[in-house]
Amino acid sequence: MFRLTPRPTEYIQGWLSWWFDEKKRLMTAQTFQDSRVQFIKKTWMSDKEQRLEGFDRDIAKLFEGQQQLIWRQKDVASLLQLEARLTKRLYKYAAAVCEHGYFLRDRTAGDRANKFLNHGNYLTYGLAATTTWVLGILHGFAVMHGKNRRGVLVFDVADLIKDALVLPLAFICAKEKISEQEFRQQVLEMFTRHKALEYMFFEVKQAALRTDWSDVHCRTGSLEMLKFKRPFGNSSQCLNCIY
Repeated sequence: MFRLTPRPTEYIQGWLSWWFDEKKRLMTAQTFQDSRVQFIKKTWMSDKEQRLEGFDRDIAKLFEGQQQLIWRQKDVASLLQLEARLTKRLYKYAAAVCEHGYFLRDRTAGDRANKFLNHGNYLTYGLAATTTWVLGILHGFAVMHGKNRRGVLVFDVADLIKDALVLPLAFICAKEKISEQEFRQQVLEMFTRHKALEYMFFEVKQAALRTDWSDVHCRTGSLEMLKFKRPFGNSSQCLNCIY
């Protein structure tokens, strides 16, 4: 007989211990967005294929002041607007690096870049859903993308890796005119190479079990050093301090 392995309860209990506090939900959303930026910078500066393509050229200018702005937002609506503006800049930057020409993000468009973005993003949603399901956190307890839509926590968690890994690869593969199946394989290899699933588990666990909120704020415009080891490095510093 098939038996389901019981899921842990400590993470959903931890999540719900602060989720009903609007300020703490905002702070968690800010932490995720800050981690998103750090992971993009780390990946684009270290991944061989992305560096060969030129994604590491103007990284300082591209993200100048972004993390400070994240921590200055007073509500989730403002944070979402900030996220949208950054995403548009990333599309424009990737299109320029890959000599794609004018690019408009359209989920219904038939061009390679848009199709690859759709495909790759759905793969990140799968990793995010796996992360939250295994940890026992219900997908409805979102921190950023809206509490009234089903499954939106998946979008919050997917944001941690989506732009760092899928976005540049979508434009690179569109430029090389490879098939969608080849693109899918490259995305999965990228997930493995950069330990995407481990990273998502780590960030969500940290958020769920956070009890000391004094280290989740910005006194000088950058995220203060958090005392833990991330799965992709051997330092206790945050990526903003390292890179």
